[in-house]
Amino acid sequence: MLPGAVYFGGESSVWGGGMAFYAPEPPTGWPRTAAARGYLLTAGQFADLVAQEMHRAADGDLDLTPVLRHGRDMLGSGRYETLVRAGDLDGHPILTCTAPGDPAAAELRAPSARYVGMIAAGLYRTFDWSVGHIHEYLAALPGIDAVWDRGELTAVIEDMHQSGCR
Repeated sequence: MLPGAVYFGGESSVWGGGMAFYAPEPPTGWPRTAAARGYLLTAGQFADLVAQEMHRAADGDLDLTPVLRHGRDMLGSGRYETLVRAGDLDGHPILTCTAPGDPAAAELRAPSARYVGMIAAGLYRTFDWSVGHIHEYLAALPGIDAVWDRGELTAVIEDMHQSGCR
């Protein structure tokens, strides 16, 4: 669990609906912890991942000095073009990419059912949470909280669980 919140905004060309972003300093009223799963990557692998998320050509060269030193580095104004250091684990920096700007000013947008199901499966695999716990967590996320019907959200999570998407 990381300090901060996950929220949904923009439009995903892959999943449809809102995309997940990380807010290291969430606005008042938002959740204060973000469920996360980390992978130990080389600097080059992380650079490739960030390039893919930014829809740029991967050239394998990304100066991580600013984000490592200051905790944040804006590479551009588009989606996933802000690098954030969310902490450290076992002597390794926890890095991610997210949207630039103030999350409180973001235009929230509900994610698609397929995207929610994929996230729910990840929560189940990573944390072994029950359907109820996954529902409680997801229902509180900005972009889902005021938009998704409680029954529809439960159905998507239960479908993921019953399909063996573990």
